[in-house]
Amino acid sequence: MATPITAKMVAELRARTGAGMMDCKKALEESAGEMDLAADLLRKKGIAKADKRADRAASEGQIVTWSNRDGTVAAMIELNCETDFVGRNDDFVALAKQVVAQVAQDATVDGLVPVGGDGAYLGMPWYADATQTVGEFVKAASAKTGEKVELRRIARFATDGTVGSYLHFNGKAGVITEIVGGQGAQATQLGKHVSEHVAAGVPAVAVAVDQSGVSAEFIAKEREIFIAQSIESGKPEAIAQKMVDGRIAKLLAEITLLGQPWVRDDNQTIGALVTATAKDAGQPLSVKRFVRFKMGES
Repeated sequence: MATPITAKMVAELRARTGAGMMDCKKALEESAGEMDLAADLLRKKGIAKADKRADRAASEGQIVTWSNRDGTVAAMIELNCETDFVGRNDDFVALAKQVVAQVAQDATVDGLVPVGGDGAYLGMPWYADATQTVGEFVKAASAKTGEKVELRRIARFATDGTVGSYLHFNGKAGVITEIVGGQGAQATQLGKHVSEHVAAGVPAVAVAVDQSGVSAEFIAKEREIFIAQSIESGKPEAIAQKMVDGRIAKLLAEITLLGQPWVRDDNQTIGALVTATAKDAGQPLSVKRFVRFKMGES
């Protein structure tokens, strides 16, 4: 005997999926009242609303980079979905490329812009059809895939120098780096080398180009922690205060780009690589900024 479909069941499925009442009633009838099967059915039909999936993780997907021919503009996006299966799907990869094209042509984007489920950028007009927004375009894609699809973050650099980029083969990590002071083959190669190094995150993920880019708040917090650790180990506070200077200097060398040993040659720092390349190129090349995306990391 078939399970009677009650108004309460319809309301529960509607709250769970965001689909319309009649769609929910029909799905419940087709699934003989099985809530999970009905929800799956709505997903398969692309009826379940994407914005009702906020409690579900979107930790897979694609990071995509784009650069123009002369290397003066580069863009990067992270587009998330729920499963690796969808993330590797040709349609999803094509979607990610459309989104990075949107960011690439949008001169209002400068640097890193977090987006997420309710970011302001979702309200921007879609470049290929101004009658819909970026958010509406992404939401439509979510309905097609049957999974939560979220534009997590975007970045764009435009420069009179050179923008280098690196994208890991599996689309899980990417970097764009702005090199100022010149253009040409050597500047382009430097941008690629630095981007590759930042993506590797060795010996630690760089948080800034140099120490001037590290916030005073971060340094103060680390100093407080180091002092507490030293005192806890039995050192007098006066000695702990002196010891901490060396630990802070070591930390800053590890987390700032120019002080890190180059991933391709750990006998040379990134700072030394930049200096050597600038000398060979006869240009005052330097690293201005970079952005690193890695799937699953903030």
